[in-house]
Amino acid sequence: MRHLLSTISLLALLQILPTIDQAAAKENSPATESNAIQKVVNAKVMDNFPDGEFYPERLISRAELASILVKAFELENRQATKQEKIIVLPDVPSNYWAYQDIQTILKNDIMQGYRGGMFFPNQRITRAEALAIFGQAYGVFQFTDDTVNEMLKPYPDAGSIPSWARKAIATLVAEELIKTDSQNNINPLQPMTRGDMAHLLSEYLQRQGIRKPEKTK
Repeated sequence: MRHLLSTISLLALLQILPTIDQAAAKENSPATESNAIQKVVNAKVMDNFPDGEFYPERLISRAELASILVKAFELENRQATKQEKIIVLPDVPSNYWAYQDIQTILKNDIMQGYRGGMFFPNQRITRAEALAIFGQAYGVFQFTDDTVNEMLKPYPDAGSIPSWARKAIATLVAEELIKTDSQNNINPLQPMTRGDMAHLLSEYLQRQGIRKPEKTK
């Protein structure tokens, strides 16, 4: 009888093991879009729109990227930000909503203006641009060109990554922050969406263990 009970217990355990494994895999799987969005909203590095929706399919502008990175990397605390000089931008007046964030991002040499001192704050940004700029804020690893090429080789569309973005993107690859499509493409020339940015930020926040404190009222 005792042997029979042991056998029944073993069979029952074998039946539930796959369920346990599936639950563990789900727990350890990469963040889905919805929980990535929730993470970045909770951390106050991105916000929902006034109607309470996030709209992950919407595209990121240069001004939005500047504002997001200032929050995510707390750039206001970096020494370069404390420079008293004002960077004059004809298309970013002092009453522009992201004026201070754009000043901060430029002082830290994370983003650059264009000829004529223009910033083009409303210009949509490609994934290559966004990833390269994110890499600048994160800190680009000084890989050799051969190392960069080797690291990017597994991605079918690596050849379409602009030369100026390759080292920064290789840095994000090394840190396992890059999200690819189902064919493992980086899609560097596609526009950067809010959903893409939420995933990148959520992976960064998880890796760094950053938790933004709630502001007291």
